[in-house]
Amino acid sequence: QSTGCHDRCRMCCSVPCAIYRRSALALLLDQYEAQFFRGKPSDFGEDRHLTILMLKAGFRTEYVPDAIAATVVPDSLGPYLRQQLRWARSTFRDTFLALRLLPELDGYLTLDVIGQNLGPLLLALSSLAALAQLVIGGSVPWWTGLTIVAMTMVRCSVAALRAREVRFLGFSLHTPINIFLLLPLKAYALCTLSNSDWLVA
Repeated sequence: QSTGCHDRCRMCCSVPCAIYRRSALALLLDQYEAQFFRGKPSDFGEDRHLTILMLKAGFRTEYVPDAIAATVVPDSLGPYLRQQLRWARSTFRDTFLALRLLPELDGYLTLDVIGQNLGPLLLALSSLAALAQLVIGGSVPWWTGLTIVAMTMVRCSVAALRAREVRFLGFSLHTPINIFLLLPLKAYALCTLSNSDWLVA
């Protein structure tokens, strides 16, 4: 256990490369298995949910940059979007849980929770503003595009600094996919939070 945190702490320990002490997991197993959302069993997003339970219990999570793990990933657009929809729903669900825990969490993790949710919201608002300006005025002002680029670079720079890896700046190339595919999908996820379908078909 730890009374504090630092820049290697994480709000979500991804399943393929997460390792927990058996004694810690045994302590939280009942809570972990009784995961509900709006009165219904919720069995996805287990990695983020378990991480939050660990933090709530006072344990420390830590990022190990040299860890290597193999996992299966989607290899076509359909499965990728279904995966992202499931992840978006679980992220929203557990963010609500994390918000209730903010007074108990370390200040660094509090900023992490806020940043993870404020960033996409600001990007969505900027994208909608750009679309409205394009429809009304026939063009998008340079400062709107600059705002989107600036937000993207700030988020990628923070990730690069936290991971101590310059290659994380390359995530800026993901912005078009984020704007045109994932933001609409996240909006749909927010409107269908009670759906617990794994969407594997």
